[in-house]
Amino acid sequence: MTDRTPPATENDEKSVLLGFLDHLRDAVATKAAGVPERDVRAAGVPSGTNLLGLVTHLTAVERFYFLGEQPRSWPGTFRAPSSVSAEDAIAAYRAAVAEADAVIAECTDLAAPAPRWPRRGGAPAMRWVLAHMIEETGRHAGHMDILREQIDGATGR
Repeated sequence: MTDRTPPATENDEKSVLLGFLDHLRDAVATKAAGVPERDVRAAGVPSGTNLLGLVTHLTAVERFYFLGEQPRSWPGTFRAPSSVSAEDAIAAYRAAVAEADAVIAECTDLAAPAPRWPRRGGAPAMRWVLAHMIEETGRHAGHMDILREQIDGATGR
């Protein structure tokens, strides 16, 4: 794995936010890619957290915040079904990201409410959703950095 340069910061606000989110999204997919099935599912810590579980969780998070899809169980999103290969789970993550990007592209005002808010009550601004997704994805990408290093010593983004 190699480190990638963070996105440029001299663009408009939406481009900067999406640039950093995409940078983290790519790190997530890269951390789980190419790891043998057994290892990608192996718990790296006592809580059971593993690379593939983090990918499936972040897929659910993308689908929740940008596409309005409520998961059956948030704790369940951290466990990848045994019937789904690592390659398929990563592809599903990338597909959710592409669908989310289409929703984000339609947004012309970051102060406007998120368009597909799945909860009752007022939706937060798209700016909040993007900032939250950067935080959520970055936190779990950091977990993945540690898990991947434990598996095979790979570091970097």
